[in-house]
Amino acid sequence: MAEKRISYEEAREELAEVVAELEGGELGLEESLKLWERGEELVKVCEEWLEGAKAKIAKASASKRASKAGSGPESKSGSAEKDEDA
Repeated sequence: MAEKRISYEEAREELAEVVAELEGGELGLEESLKLWERGEELVKVCEEWLEGAKAKIAKASASKRASKAGSGPESKSGSAEKDEDA
């Protein structure tokens, strides 16, 4: 059965708990290795969320630049021509 995708915040919180447990130094080798592996899984989840957010921001920024580029030069050149005629 597929595991439900956890949120970025949930993954980050669990990762912080894993790190705290590992830093505590109270665990045996086997349990430490299991926690380390879980930590790596959580890092991947966080990276996936962040990459997705980066892609959305890049797309939105590109769209905004494209819309500004389409309307910007016309209005600037039109006002420059009026100034030159005066």
